[in-house]
Amino acid sequence: MSTAADGSEEISMDDWASAMAEQAESDAAMTAEEPVPASNLFQELGHEEAAAPVPGNLDMILDIPVQLTVELGRTKIAIRNLLQLAQGSVVELDGLAGEPMDVLVNGCLIAQGEVVVVNDRFGIRLTDIITPAERIRRLQK
Repeated sequence: MSTAADGSEEISMDDWASAMAEQAESDAAMTAEEPVPASNLFQELGHEEAAAPVPGNLDMILDIPVQLTVELGRTKIAIRNLLQLAQGSVVELDGLAGEPMDVLVNGCLIAQGEVVVVNDRFGIRLTDIITPAERIRRLQK
């Protein structure tokens, strides 16, 4: 961990990697039989030379920023109750504890995941990616 010029602490990739390794060890210890990892499902990140070339027509959209949102849950609340909220109030959400959280890009569900905490910072470990065919099916509803 290093300290930025403004005095805040930055989290290095090594911190995230060690946290993920620690989580993997604890997950393995909790299960009697270890799952067999599927090989060649995902392309390794960080290997520029091994990456498949992106078609030229996609190059111009790769730098467009999108809004990534992780949703814990939702609820409907009457304005009367909303105005009564104060510091320490609890708002009940429809999501259950331990349930995967939705990952949305520009409001469209693309994945689900679980919360991870590293050095007092939150992150999300993706556990399920929605296929493009499923995304299109959901848009048609």
